[in-house]
This record gives sequence, structure tokens and C-alpha cells, in this order.
Amino acid sequence: MLIQYMTKIAIIEDDPVIRQMYLMKFEAAGFTVGTAENGKEGVGLVEKFTPDIILLDVSMPVMSGDEALAAIRHEAWGKDIPVMILTNLGEEEAPKTLRSLGILSYIVKAELTPRQVVDRVKKALGLS
Repeated sequence: MLIQYMTKIAIIEDDPVIRQMYLMKFEAAGFTVGTAENGKEGVGLVEKFTPDIILLDVSMPVMSGDEALAAIRHEAWGKDIPVMILTNLGEEEAPKTLRSLGILSYIVKAELTPRQVVDRVKKALGLS
């Protein structure tokens, strides 16, 4: 039985394979999913889609994750949306501005399975 959360998640990730994998995992878990392939597209997605939570990559073309998050946080509609960084960069390699922009958690992709990422998001939103 599929539990429908009606919870919206924005996945901002430049790698099409990873983006599709997380899209399928979160849809299978009952989420409504919006995706973007770079930070600039992600800012527009977040404004229109109004997600309950954002999964954000750091290293992306056009606009990086930290630049996108700064743009999102600059707007009234984006100030309070929970953001989980999902990247291959170690935390020490990530831009220092990320923490000051108010992130919920920092996840290194290689350290968790997609199922574990879904579980972390559900837990962060109080759905598990």
C-alpha cells in the first residue's frame, strides 16, 4: 500500500542519472517531486513549486548550490524552507556559506543509499 504524504520535495541536481533515481525513490515513497538540473533552474522551481523541503547539490553548472540557496533565502517565499545538502563534496570542501544560509543537514551521496536519504527526509519532516 502506497502512503500518500502529499509532501512536496524539490530535487536540484545536475547529474541526470542521480536526479532520476531520487525522483523515482521519492515518488515511490509517496512524495510529489519537482526537479531542476542547475541552481538557476532550481530557484525558479522552488518559487513556483513551493516545496516542503529541498534536496540541493552543491557543484552544478550555471549557478552553484550555495549561490542558489542564497538566492532562495533572499526571497520571502524561500526563507523558511528546510534544505538538505546532498553532494559528493566532503563537508570540509563545501562552501563555508552553506551553514550560514540555514541548512537542515549535510549528506554525502556516497555515504547513504537512496532509501536512507528518503528515510532522513521523512524523519526531518516528522513523517516517520
